[in-house]
Amino acid sequence: MGRLENKVAVITGAGSGMGRVTAELFAREGAIVAVTDFNRDAGQEVTDGIIAEGGRAKFWALDVTSEKAIAAAYAEIGAEFGTIDVLVNCAGIIGVDKATHELSEEEWDALFAVDVKGVFFSTKHALPFMMAQKSGSIINFSSIYGLTGNDEFTAYHVAKGAVTMMTKQDAAVYGKYNIRVNSVHPSTVLTPLVEGIANAFPGGLAEYEKVNTAAQSIRRLGVSMDVAYGVLYLASDESTWVTGVNLPIDGGFMAR
Repeated sequence: MGRLENKVAVITGAGSGMGRVTAELFAREGAIVAVTDFNRDAGQEVTDGIIAEGGRAKFWALDVTSEKAIAAAYAEIGAEFGTIDVLVNCAGIIGVDKATHELSEEEWDALFAVDVKGVFFSTKHALPFMMAQKSGSIINFSSIYGLTGNDEFTAYHVAKGAVTMMTKQDAAVYGKYNIRVNSVHPSTVLTPLVEGIANAFPGGLAEYEKVNTAAQSIRRLGVSMDVAYGVLYLASDESTWVTGVNLPIDGGFMAR
C-alpha cells in the first residue's frame, strides 16, 4: 500500500518544479492526482507521464487568481473523483525585486493575486469537501522568506508571510473538522528555473551554490524531492496529529 493510497489530491502549480515532482511522488504513493496548472502543455505533460507509469491523474487548466475558475474546477474534481482529501497550494510567483518605496500598486497586486488570493480561493473551495467528510490535509507552499526578512523581494516576503499566517489561522479554525493545515518553507531549490539562473551566474552553478548556501548548515542547494517528501508526510496519515506547523525545508537556514 502507498502512503496516499486512494486519496484524492489536488495540486496547484503542478506543471513544473516542486509542484510537478510532488504530483509525481503522490501518484507513485497511490494518490489520485488532480494536476492543475496555468500552463496547459506542461500540466498535460505531467499528467500523461503519471498515467504512463501506471498512476491515476487528470489535468485541469487553472488560473488561481480567478475564484470562478477554481470553484468550477474543484466542483468538477469532486464530481469526477468523489471528494478532495488533500490540497497542495504550490502555485506561486516571485515577482519583482523591489523595496517598498519602489513597488507599484500593479506589481504588488499581481503578486498577491497569485501567492495569497490563489491560496485563499483554493482553500475556500476545497474545504467543503473536507468538512463534509470530517477529514483532510492542506499543505501551503510558503518560503523561508515567509519566516524572516532580508533586503530583497519585499512583496514576495510579505505575501509568503501572509501564507504563513493563513496556515496557522486555518489550522486553528478547521481542526474541529479534523482538517489539518500546514505549510512548507523551502530555501533555494534547484528547480529547472533556478538551474537556468544558476548556470548564468558568474562562476556558474558551483559559485551560485556557494553564495546561496552560505547561511545554511548543510551547504548544498535543495532539490525538489527534498521538499516533496516533506509535503508527502504532511499529506499522509502519518501526520494526523500535526497541524498549524510552518516547516522549514531549508538545509538549516532558519537554524542559524
